[in-house]
Amino acid sequence: MTPRVVVLAAPSGGGKTTIANELRRRLPTIFGYSVSATTRKPRTGERDGEDYYFLTREEFQRRVRAGDFLEWAEYAGELYGTLQAEVARVLAGGKHVVLDIEVKGAQQVRTVYPRPASVSIFVIPPSPRVLIERLRKRRTESEQELRERLAIAVREVETARADVPVRRVFDHILVNDDLDTAVNRVIEWADAREAGRPVPDMAARLADFVRELEQEAGQLRPSARRST
Repeated sequence: MTPRVVVLAAPSGGGKTTIANELRRRLPTIFGYSVSATTRKPRTGERDGEDYYFLTREEFQRRVRAGDFLEWAEYAGELYGTLQAEVARVLAGGKHVVLDIEVKGAQQVRTVYPRPASVSIFVIPPSPRVLIERLRKRRTESEQELRERLAIAVREVETARADVPVRRVFDHILVNDDLDTAVNRVIEWADAREAGRPVPDMAARLADFVRELEQEAGQLRPSARRST
């Protein structure tokens, strides 16, 4: 097996982190995980160095200037990034390295690790309503913040839709409607020598997803108190 960079990109709530965790749980000798860095506060149960490296904004920006990041981006007001040392560590161990990142990060990784050194997968849930329900279950965002995340999601899905015919960034689009099926598909793609052919109707499906997501977002209240 030739170790590769396996990129899982998705809108917030798309399920990419769950897939990444399941890959490591099932096949710990084949898939390793690159722990990302972020400036956001830890959610309940998250641990520094395991779920994320939780950095201050000043520390994050210092490491950007030092060239420590393979990719980084600002998302919903917070900074997120992949440390080059984390990726090198996993690859040196002979494992595929799974990156759980945002769309802008996936674009940056593809320039550093072009095919076949990487396989890049865009993940969406089965419907916009499922996406919204997942975000609400976190109970970490107000309705206004939820609206902002959905606006970002619209732009990300539209980016993936435009990429389908050319596949500059994403090799595959994965509809995460069943976790077991999704994980098996990623395992298959990670070991495939070639990216394969795009699914003919996927661009149209993503366009429908964007329209439905915009409709769902438009029905949310303009503002609300933060959930407790």
